[in-house]
Amino acid sequence: MYEVTEKILREVRKVIVGKDDVVEKVWISILAQGHVLLEDVPGVGKTTMALAFSRALGLETKRVQFTPDTMPSDIIGFSLPEQGRMVYQPGAVMTNLLLADEINRTSSKTQSALLEAMEEGHVTVDGVTHDLPAPFVVLATQNPIGSAGTQNLPNSQLDRFLMKLSMGYPDVGSQVRILRERSQQEPLEQVETVMRREELLTAIARVRQVHVDDQIYDYIARLAEVTRTHPLLKLGISPRGALALCRTAKARAFAEGRDFVVPEDVTQMAEYVFAHRLMLSSKARLNEYTPEAIVAEVLAQTQPPVLSERRA
Repeated sequence: MYEVTEKILREVRKVIVGKDDVVEKVWISILAQGHVLLEDVPGVGKTTMALAFSRALGLETKRVQFTPDTMPSDIIGFSLPEQGRMVYQPGAVMTNLLLADEINRTSSKTQSALLEAMEEGHVTVDGVTHDLPAPFVVLATQNPIGSAGTQNLPNSQLDRFLMKLSMGYPDVGSQVRILRERSQQEPLEQVETVMRREELLTAIARVRQVHVDDQIYDYIARLAEVTRTHPLLKLGISPRGALALCRTAKARAFAEGRDFVVPEDVTQMAEYVFAHRLMLSSKARLNEYTPEAIVAEVLAQTQPPVLSERRA
């Protein structure tokens, strides 16, 4: 699988320059069938990345620009009377890869409609349940808190996202490359499909079969427990968060070409899975701690297991 991973990442990197780490983690999230929250200022390439992944993976994609007047029906769909019966009109979620842009600028009711669909894998309209396409992945963006018209997502909603990432601005060298390439052609047109939807579904199924040693389960459980008793945290990692770290560790192992998880898979993913799920205490905020710093501290004080060599 490592060779296929490299092909996919190479295609996406044709349009996303200098952000290899973010691209790799989005791919891991897709393999883990998880959703990603990207917190960034506008214009750094979030939409372009979603389009690049959809082309490389042969997936259908849709984009919703969230505004204060976006309605739940725009997301999950609605029914219209037709010849004496109600006919379902699909909403934006009826796709494989949904880019939910500026999710923290819309109403709580609309946010909840999307997040419920993300969690359940289906929508219910007028008492009729409609399954979402498989695979179904949401790349949601939010503006930094403090931007005009934004509001914090509740922790219960943040918990629905497998990872929270940030692309940030490109460095000078990457910016020069972007300017040069975009002046000559549209890089998205160069992205080739290297995996079909059916192949992706097979890969996702194989990720679930990746072996996790009992010592790895114990390590993840201990990491979660430390956050629950940490003096600078009001809210630690829930069982859902611990399961999310296990899923991403398995997906990372698979992307690396292994059928078993090693401790590094856990430590490399912990910050991106844990940080947005933590709620800092007032003392932590007063002393300007960040969730990322606390995750680093938790990792430093929790001894990882030493596994005997396992043959793939």
